Amino acid sequence: MRWLITGGGMLAADVRAALTGEPVLALRRSELDLCDGRAVRDAVLGHRPQVVINCAAWTAVDAAETCESEALEINGHAVRPLAQVCRRAGARLVHLSTDYVFDGESGRPYHEDSPTGPVNAYGRTKLAGERAALDQGHYVVRTAWLYGAGGPNFVRTMIELAGTRPTVDVVDDQRGQPTWSADLAAFLVRLARSGLPPGVYHGTSAGETTWHGLATEVFRLLGADPGRVRPVPGTAFPRPARRPASGVLACTRCEPIRHWREALHAAWPALSGPVLSGPAVGEPALGGPTLSGPTLSGLAVGGEVGRQWGVA
Repeated sequence: MRWLITGGGMLAADVRAALTGEPVLALRRSELDLCDGRAVRDAVLGHRPQVVINCAAWTAVDAAETCESEALEINGHAVRPLAQVCRRAGARLVHLSTDYVFDGESGRPYHEDSPTGPVNAYGRTKLAGERAALDQGHYVVRTAWLYGAGGPNFVRTMIELAGTRPTVDVVDDQRGQPTWSADLAAFLVRLARSGLPPGVYHGTSAGETTWHGLATEVFRLLGADPGRVRPVPGTAFPRPARRPASGVLACTRCEPIRHWREALHAAWPALSGPVLSGPAVGEPALGGPTLSGPTLSGLAVGGEVGRQWGVA
C-alpha cells in the first residue's frame, strides 16, 4: 500500500515511523503547499497513493481570531481540492480535525454525530475542513491534547518546569484527553487499513482529566511532589480565543485508543529525552495538529500550549 503524508511536525513524523518499510512519500509544507491546487494535484496523481493522511493545518488558535481568513484558507478551503483529487485518484483521505468543533458545554462526551458548534475562529475553520473532506466521501479523525517526543508540547513543558520552578499554577476547569502522538499515528494507520466506512471518527486516548490532572501525573512520574502543581481557573488566564470547557470525545465507531495514563507511562522514556524534531518555540503553527495545552506566563500556566505558547 502506498501512502502520502502531508504536513510536518510531531504527528506526521510519528505516522511516518508507524509506516516503516512501506512506500511512503512525506511532504512538509515547504515541499507541498496545500493552498497550491496544482501542486496538490500533481503530488497525488504523480505518487498515486492508496491513502493520504493530511496532518497539515493552521493550529495557532489565538492568531486565528484576527487571521480567520488565512486560517480558513489552510484548514478549510485547501481541503476541498485535496479531497477531490483523492477521490479522482481512488485514494482514501484521512483528514485530521479537533475537539474544538464543539462548544464544550455538553457535560458529556461528544459522539461522532453530536451537533457541532465551535466557539472560536480556529474551530470554525476546522469544521469547514471536515465538511470538505466528508463531502467527497473521506475520513475525518478528531483528536485533542497531543503530546509526543517530536516537538514542544505541554508534557515536555511540565518536565522542564518541574526542574526550574518551585510551584506551577495550572488550569483545572478544562477537561480533555491527553493523547500520545505515536498512539494516534498507529490509530490512523489501523483506520486506513480497516475497511471501515468513511465518516467521522474520534482518535483520543480513553479516560479524561484536566490540565492540572495531567501536570500532577507528570510530576509523579518525575518523582516530584505533585502538590507543587496548584489548580487555578481558566479565567485567571484570559486569551483572545475562547476555549471549550470540555472537549472529551467518545469513540464509538472503532476500537478506542488506550487510557491516557497508560499511554503517558509508555511514552515516558521518549518524553524525558531530548526533543527529536519539530518547530522551534514561536514558529507559526502550520504543521500537524499539535493540539491543546496551557500557555506559560511567569510562574503560572494557563490557556493553551502546543498550538501556540510561550515562556515569559
